[in-house]
Amino acid sequence: MRVLVTGGSGRLGRSVVATLTERGHTVTSVDTAPTPPGTDGMTADLLVAAEREDVFTRARPEAVVHLAGIAVPFASPDLDTISVNARLAWAVLSSAEAHGARSAVAASSPTVYGYNTPSWQPSYLPLDEEHPVRPWHAYGLSKAFIEQTVAALARTARTCTMTCVRPGYVVAPEEWEGAVTQQGHTIAERLADPELAATSLFNYVDARDAGELFALVIENPDRVTGGQVFNAMAADPLALGPVDALLPKYHPTTAEHAAALADGSAVFSSRAAREALGWNPTRTWREQVPADVRDELERR
Repeated sequence: MRVLVTGGSGRLGRSVVATLTERGHTVTSVDTAPTPPGTDGMTADLLVAAEREDVFTRARPEAVVHLAGIAVPFASPDLDTISVNARLAWAVLSSAEAHGARSAVAASSPTVYGYNTPSWQPSYLPLDEEHPVRPWHAYGLSKAFIEQTVAALARTARTCTMTCVRPGYVVAPEEWEGAVTQQGHTIAERLADPELAATSLFNYVDARDAGELFALVIENPDRVTGGQVFNAMAADPLALGPVDALLPKYHPTTAEHAAALADGSAVFSSRAAREALGWNPTRTWREQVPADVRDELERR
């Protein structure tokens, strides 16, 4: 298919573009940042109507993967985060429908669940797509807006199946080798100090695995429901120790339900994506972290 990827120059976007290309799709990346080498891309501000129309007219997408926007909490003023992310979602996804795309998927975030406040308490664990969302900061709220935008447009879409994916803590390929991650530290540091990984409830996903889920969603619109949301996290937690013991230490309000993770399960469930699309994330931190680094961490 002809696939338009917004935000294709970002941490997740580069892997999504590469994965889609490897699967035989004709990919156009659009971003405000430079296009990755070897990629057919455009530089445009999709909040400018004329630029957005030009991108869609030239790309003629049969599918759209919408990743563009402010990508991490507290990276911008709150009003900008809400405005940019919400407006981009409506602009891009409504354009996908208007230009005849058959499938469109937008990136949400597990921050919609609202963890990292003293009052947050899960209704159950692991967290799946049926669990209530309770965002508390502007970024999480902006992602909840995106999910509601997808649901709203899906109700009237005639040609385009619209869905959302909630990628977990995205780890780009170079970050397994020691490059700094989105929170300013390395994966090795995140494993060595559980408090760092606890901020995201020990979740992670390899960017390439996430890219495969985005591909599966747009390739199989008949296997998803308009407005559907999919979690996208690795099946194991990013932790050296048992997560059922670690989680209550840093999030005491989870203690009532933590025993459900005693089998080594991650705090988030991605079963819906596995059942609907056969998605099976295969890249685990134990295999991706260099052996000498992993051995040193496990000896501590």
